[in-house]
Amino acid sequence: MLEIRNLHVSTEGKEILHGVNLKIKPGEIHAIMGPNGSGKSSLSLALMGYPRYQITAGQIILDREDITYLSVDKRARLGLFLAMQYPVAVPGVSVFNLLRTARKNVKKEVVTALQLQNQVKNSMKNLKIDEKFLTRSINEGFSGGEKKKVEVLQLATLEPKYAVLDETDSGLDVDALKVVSAGINKTSGPKVGILLITHYQRILKYVKPDFVHILVDGKIVRSGDAKLAEEVEEGGYVKFS
Repeated sequence: MLEIRNLHVSTEGKEILHGVNLKIKPGEIHAIMGPNGSGKSSLSLALMGYPRYQITAGQIILDREDITYLSVDKRARLGLFLAMQYPVAVPGVSVFNLLRTARKNVKKEVVTALQLQNQVKNSMKNLKIDEKFLTRSINEGFSGGEKKKVEVLQLATLEPKYAVLDETDSGLDVDALKVVSAGINKTSGPKVGILLITHYQRILKYVKPDFVHILVDGKIVRSGDAKLAEEVEEGGYVKFS
């Protein structure tokens, strides 16, 4: 499992997370909800090892291995994936080159360019991404929805053990949300654990969580099943503050 034990995280001298505990088993979908500034994105970046976020206490355990202070690339090789809230553009690097290089370095398996291309094109078809995007620079000139679809394309290509999806639903219209959600559902399964971070319940109508956690002021203040998301939708986050 992916286990977060009493995690404290600081950035620029300020503590953002104050003792987060969470266990995600393969096959489970956990949703973390919370208001702006509650620490949701900070949690995702700390899990992936972004150096701006310092872990001052606690542990991150992935399949019994302590990854608390490992570099980003080592976490990725062990099976951890992050879909970013704000995907960045990388001029000069094509989508296919990113996928091929990442797959080679993360999966450590021999796959021909043609085999990978066929797999990627099949995923692109499911996500309704035009094949022309394979030769375009990563996220350069992409719409918000196109960026999020490419994030899910990376998820499908890299096949991680645990995926952290940071507000993958932000900036999506209804049609794009349904397509992206279908892509997440297709990638999830009995061997994949998912941590889905979101503000709103709307994506949870399509990606059904097993557990919902409310994060407020850097702490998980309540956990429950999918009905908890409905409670948030009806009454907001005020009652959890």
